[in-house]
Amino acid sequence: MKKTLLAAFLFVPLTAHAQWRVSSDQTVGGFAFPESVACDAKGKALYVSNFGSKLAPAEKDAAGYISKLGLDGKVIEKNFLPGAQGEKLNKPKGVWVKGNRLWTTDIDVVWVFDLKTKKGRKVALPGAQFANDPAVMRNTLYVSDNRTDQVFKVKPADFLNVKKEPTVASVFQGQHVNPNGLWPSKTGMLYMVGFLAPDQPRAINALGVSGQVKKVSDPIGRLDGIYELQDGSLLVTDWNSGSLFHWSESTGMKPLASGFKGPADFCVMPQSGGLTVVVPDLVQSQLRFVQLRK
Repeated sequence: MKKTLLAAFLFVPLTAHAQWRVSSDQTVGGFAFPESVACDAKGKALYVSNFGSKLAPAEKDAAGYISKLGLDGKVIEKNFLPGAQGEKLNKPKGVWVKGNRLWTTDIDVVWVFDLKTKKGRKVALPGAQFANDPAVMRNTLYVSDNRTDQVFKVKPADFLNVKKEPTVASVFQGQHVNPNGLWPSKTGMLYMVGFLAPDQPRAINALGVSGQVKKVSDPIGRLDGIYELQDGSLLVTDWNSGSLFHWSESTGMKPLASGFKGPADFCVMPQSGGLTVVVPDLVQSQLRFVQLRK
């Protein structure tokens, strides 16, 4: 795997009003169109979804897989999932890890796997065309689909060993959100960032507990991944600007790292004095490890 230093360290004085800045930026290659990265700090692992040999995100070709990496980006097991039970992944996209469970979406289904035994189970999402990002909140699994402009909810979230079929329902559809990345907010709402065409920018929205959709920002771009920081501001990736950016209500969009061809669904590892943001570049088959400090 090739590892290249993209940016030198920037020494930024820490002040009460300092903005997030990139202190280092490294890229790791050798992936096969990676769409999402999930961080498991406790398990000291990263999990990366790969499309396989070609960038055909809606093709059912059984070529997809999920790799297990160390926190430094070194591959531990390239074809970690699916396991040896005869299961197949086509184009796994968003990945969510909680405890010893891993969820991933795959076109019109969502999977849950046991990280220890690799046992897996999938559930169909009726009407889905491009299931994208999973997120677990209050024992409910939410799944976005930007092409059909809807969010599904699956209960219970951990349906791996449940005898009955989990319940699947559409929370909303056709509200011009085109939800891609999801993130459970500290306020109890579910953040959603939208992705459509280059000339049809989408906004940051939030889904309320009763199913109402609230617009959080103006239309920004083709938004993919999202993460909420401790102060309530957000990190987001955008294909239109090819960037990882910081957003807050007071400052708006502030680009942090640029030069991406396809900045997809990232993960964040808080560290002493800063953050490590692991961003997959889907188009360039790379991961970028972006260190942020104030």
